[in-house]
Amino acid sequence: MAINKQRLKITIRGAVQGVGFRPFIYRIANEMKLNGWVLNSSLGVFIEVEGAKFVLDNFVLKIENEKPLHAIINSLEFSFLDTIGFNKFEIRKSEETEEVSAFIVPDIAVCDDCLQEMNNPNDRRYLYPFINCTNCGPRFSIIESLPYDRPNTSMKSFEMCDECREEYENPTDRRFHAQPTACPKCGPWIELWNEKGEKISVKQKALNDTVEKIKDGKIIALKGLGGYQLLVDAKKYEWVQRLRERKNREEKPFAVMFPGIEKVKADCEVSKFEERLLSSAESPIVLLKKKNQKLSVADNISPGNPFIGVMLPYTPLHHLLMKMLDFPVVATSANISEEPMVISESIALEKLKNIADFYLVHNRPIVRHVDDSIVRVISGQELVMRRARGYAPLPIPIKSSDKTFIAAGAHLKNTIAITSKNNVFISQHIGDLETEESLNTYKTVIADFETLYNTDTVIAVCDMHPEYLSSKYFKDKYDDVIQVQHHAAHIASCRAENQVTGEALGVSWDGTGFGEDGSIWGGEFFISDDTSFTHVAQFRKFSLPGGDQAVKEPRRTALGMLFEMFGAKLFDSDNPILFQFSENEINVLKQMLIKGINSPRTSSAGRLFDAVSALIGLRSKINYEGQAAMMLEYLVNQREDGFYKFGLYDKKPILIDWFPMIKEILKDISDKIKSDIIAAKFHNTLVEIILNIAQKIGIKKVVLSGGCFQNAVLLENSINKLNDNGFKVYRHQRIPPNDGGISLGQVVIANQKFRNKV
Repeated sequence: MAINKQRLKITIRGAVQGVGFRPFIYRIANEMKLNGWVLNSSLGVFIEVEGAKFVLDNFVLKIENEKPLHAIINSLEFSFLDTIGFNKFEIRKSEETEEVSAFIVPDIAVCDDCLQEMNNPNDRRYLYPFINCTNCGPRFSIIESLPYDRPNTSMKSFEMCDECREEYENPTDRRFHAQPTACPKCGPWIELWNEKGEKISVKQKALNDTVEKIKDGKIIALKGLGGYQLLVDAKKYEWVQRLRERKNREEKPFAVMFPGIEKVKADCEVSKFEERLLSSAESPIVLLKKKNQKLSVADNISPGNPFIGVMLPYTPLHHLLMKMLDFPVVATSANISEEPMVISESIALEKLKNIADFYLVHNRPIVRHVDDSIVRVISGQELVMRRARGYAPLPIPIKSSDKTFIAAGAHLKNTIAITSKNNVFISQHIGDLETEESLNTYKTVIADFETLYNTDTVIAVCDMHPEYLSSKYFKDKYDDVIQVQHHAAHIASCRAENQVTGEALGVSWDGTGFGEDGSIWGGEFFISDDTSFTHVAQFRKFSLPGGDQAVKEPRRTALGMLFEMFGAKLFDSDNPILFQFSENEINVLKQMLIKGINSPRTSSAGRLFDAVSALIGLRSKINYEGQAAMMLEYLVNQREDGFYKFGLYDKKPILIDWFPMIKEILKDISDKIKSDIIAAKFHNTLVEIILNIAQKIGIKKVVLSGGCFQNAVLLENSINKLNDNGFKVYRHQRIPPNDGGISLGQVVIANQKFRNKV
């Protein structure tokens, strides 16, 4: 049986030059019989190797576990690409690039050397919560402008003492030109404040007092690396519930910070790659499956959800705090719902006055907000769902048209993107543009990126949706804005991340996006190549009574779908969906659907998930975006391999008819078939639809993008089914499949337009 080979591309940054790193890579590559190359660059160490997937997985782990004694890996990025046929392994000549000046490193989790010093009573930085070196610490969150020198950071007001200056100027020292370097004598310090902003204690006593407050069930607003976090004891149901009530966050899961990996393993299932992510330089929140036992954290951390968002301490302050507590705490972004993360003391006191009991602050200013990143491991590969701390603003390479582009991104999960030569720099997660505060943050990030990357003349790109605040702002701010279709941008984003060339079939499934015909798209297929996108298939459309309200009430989506099937007769039937409404609600919704009032048409795959969730009685209303679809995913019986019927009609675009599927689901409900079986057959049907369209189109490369592909069951089963039938599948890894990746796709498509003109 032929082994399916892949090419692994790795970029490593940190103390990896002058420590025998290239000979080390050369040795293990030859030991593992991998062909490719390694080279040094002013941007780091670059590696490409080809081999079987399981060998490449072990290669990555071997690099981290057996690296040279004095090598320190700050970040290790990798992705899987098509093979190009290396016939040996070689050490290539080092490269120098001018682009290093525009390359801003993300904030990096504290390194082991600094932790050792911080915990050493004989070290002058003993218990110092701002310890850092050239291999770790704040970067993106403190830079005010380039070049990256101390006067251009928020550390400029802290004059180095003689000892720190000596380290800073010594080429053999680990803190040589470490811009944020400091010590207790000359650097920032912490203070504990009450709800009025009055100082209670400072430095070590502030930390001791904070620990006691948390043990007493108090909610602490902690000023972290890229913004404030809200902390509370995660063990106590009533204390977690108090935070939910104050934050107006009824059911959406909270992230939890554990003191160490062993306590995580006691509560959660942790694979090697999940453990690697938790302890990596990026140190994201990782979605881990709960163990089937009594957990150390309260049930209301993630109600009705088999996963917990877990992270380990990543700053010195977090390490000190968690070591003293030795139990898990909720660590969630400090903001009011739909508003940006708080980064300053004055705003914290104003915005969090009805949430936090105390404030643990410090006097190192945060230049820009940077949320915690969120990652999920699916099919043995990481999938970034929120790209922020540790990842942003690392670039994605593209073939440049020599123009500078700036992209507006989407309305939800917004990011922006800007180009510099052959790189696209994607901003940190900005969030949903629902409020004036979030729009102001959005404007600030745009101005920030234009300054950081020194852009004079830019070509602006936005979404086609006329009501997106991002699109409206861009049209006001820039001349001649290029508009890009939402779902094409999803596909372009995935193509760029995976360096896909030539023709491919793109599957773009999400909740909402403005279609070329003015309706709401979300279940789309495209044929794409290096120059164009052609819309070739979509789901049959149905009405959403109430528009945006239907997104919040899956029962409305289900009603609109059934009305599409049965018309007004639906309201004279005994269909169980009708019992989810009051008589008055039914009368209003009936008229809306019959007359087409505020009932936009959609082809959305995301809404299909919502409708099925409502039909089986799983969720009639939701408290946060994607809740119904997530619960449907978690319900799936993995042993069930059956699927429902569906129709494909040769139109332009091909029409995917879900009528047969919904009829069979209604029959299964009537026959009292278990919900976990129905959920599984529904997911399996979607996979069969993707396979059937791929076979009908006949293109061997298939690109999967859009928020629906955050669903592990859908993504894994689609990959396996397509691979088994001879297709090559590309999925997101370091760029979110959701709307956080839209800005990258917008840049790619706009760039293509200009490259085609040359």
